[in-house]
Amino acid sequence: MPATQKSILKKFLPSFRQKRILGLNRRNVDYLLPFNSRSGFPQVDNKLTTKKICRENDIEVPETYAVIKHHGEARSLPEQIRHHSSFVIKPAAGSSGRGIMVINRDNDNESGDLVNDMVKLENLRYHILTILSGLYSLGGHPDQAIIEQRIKIHPVFEIFFLTGLPDIRIIIYHGVPAMAMVRLPTRASEGRANLHQGAIALGINAATGETFGGVQGNHAISLHPDTGRPLTSIRIPQWFELLKGSIKLGEALELGVVGVDYAIDVQSGPLVLEANARPGLSIQLANRCGLVPRFSFIDSQQPELLTAEEKMDLTENLAEM
Repeated sequence: MPATQKSILKKFLPSFRQKRILGLNRRNVDYLLPFNSRSGFPQVDNKLTTKKICRENDIEVPETYAVIKHHGEARSLPEQIRHHSSFVIKPAAGSSGRGIMVINRDNDNESGDLVNDMVKLENLRYHILTILSGLYSLGGHPDQAIIEQRIKIHPVFEIFFLTGLPDIRIIIYHGVPAMAMVRLPTRASEGRANLHQGAIALGINAATGETFGGVQGNHAISLHPDTGRPLTSIRIPQWFELLKGSIKLGEALELGVVGVDYAIDVQSGPLVLEANARPGLSIQLANRCGLVPRFSFIDSQQPELLTAEEKMDLTENLAEM
């Protein structure tokens, strides 16, 4: 367990011992090895594959404008972006937010067209080539570059941070949402919703869709360090639609344990960003609660026999544990 997590645990012990926090070793041995077959990993290790599965199951994802697979295809970049004033370039097999470039010219005061700005265009091409080379991919393997819709942040979140994109992580266990958190970027995280780089994690009450405090690094916090705004009682927009989508995706992926990451677009609503077959465990710190009791309770309910509606009810009951 990382040192920062140990520091937080010391602060909340002995209550955390009583709540049975799930550690990395037990996660791997008792949950990932038995329930997450290696054959299922490619479904979540590549964002294009995950997006395909989402579309097949009527789960909303950011619109894909183009996919660049080979170096020669980077020459067609002007045509690929000609009709888009804002977009995101990301590696298909990247992780931890590495390699993501956001282009936003909706509020750009500069004159000129990006397509005809050769300096900026060459910078984009170079970034795409670094993605194709595998610089950001898992294991350093050759990758593909995705050009997709830039998510416009929902106003609920805009007041809480200065830059970046907040996301919502849900841990799915046998198709049941077991725990959730919001990750808010900070100056320290350089706009990334990455907890190990300084982002904030806020626990979510699944029964109401409201946050209740959180953590940053090795400190429990109640105010955003950059804006000073309270972090409790933030109501997640379209929360129950988001839960329903995560249940559908959990069933479609056929992985026993999976983390599903959402962002909420002001127009499109909840959009799946990616899924993770090896979800981290800091979500327990944000929720002041361990995953072990929740996983055990879900097992006792024979989740493989439950309907989607029954899984929703079960998720709301878990919030009381």
